[in-house]
Amino acid sequence: MKGLFLRSAFFTSALLFAGAIGANAQQPVVAPGGVLNAASNAKGVSVAPGSLISIYGTALASTLANADTIPLSTTLGNVTVTFNSIPAPMLYVSNTPQQINAQMPWELQGSNSAQVVVTNNGTASAPMSVQLTPAAPGIFSFGSGVGQAIAYGNSDGQFAAPAGAYPGLTTHPAKIGGDPLVILATGLGPVNPPVQTGNDVTDNQAHLCVTQPVVLVGGVAANVLFAGISPQFVGVYQLNIVIQPGTPTGNAVPLQIQANGVTTTNLVTIAVSN
Repeated sequence: MKGLFLRSAFFTSALLFAGAIGANAQQPVVAPGGVLNAASNAKGVSVAPGSLISIYGTALASTLANADTIPLSTTLGNVTVTFNSIPAPMLYVSNTPQQINAQMPWELQGSNSAQVVVTNNGTASAPMSVQLTPAAPGIFSFGSGVGQAIAYGNSDGQFAAPAGAYPGLTTHPAKIGGDPLVILATGLGPVNPPVQTGNDVTDNQAHLCVTQPVVLVGGVAANVLFAGISPQFVGVYQLNIVIQPGTPTGNAVPLQIQANGVTTTNLVTIAVSN
């Protein structure tokens, strides 16, 4: 169930960048500023190696295709993407709207920028510069960068949303000091031990964030019990937190992550109660 919502967040995010998508051009064109954090879809923000990204533009793909293997393939629907000539694993390509979801290669750690090239059916785009930063956090949400965060109880698996918020799902507010809450994000920077580009966790080790992120719930720092790569998804980080006393309550309490001095810019919320 969690994977279904996560994939939905990737696929519907194109709606936020529709203005950059044009008609059928022969040569692929990456839109200026069209490489975004796949969770936040924040424009004008650098992206981080290892994170999931969405690429927008014109003629990026000629069909719709979803990844169905792990490790992720670097060719999907006759489309390839490279950053500084390093192939990027892909999760999804779409011709309507024009969008690619991929992972920024871990090999780009330490670089300040990269040249992205999209090749569709053998025709390559002109290189487009992408700004990189060690960490650029984004929180996955039901609304592709806004609204209710994909956050759920570690024990019961129920989303931290108002009761009855989503037909067919049992939801309830997260309790202050209660069951640890699981948050799914991307772009939190390097982990130790490292994870291979395009792959999920293949061992029984905890691949922890090198720099411990800060999680703010209503502006109050939560107790972070775990911060590292999720064992379930490529390029996705899992944070387990306990909400602390003094945290505001309500149906739309802001949720933020700070990593390497960068704070999430997407406006996501959770429901919190005493």
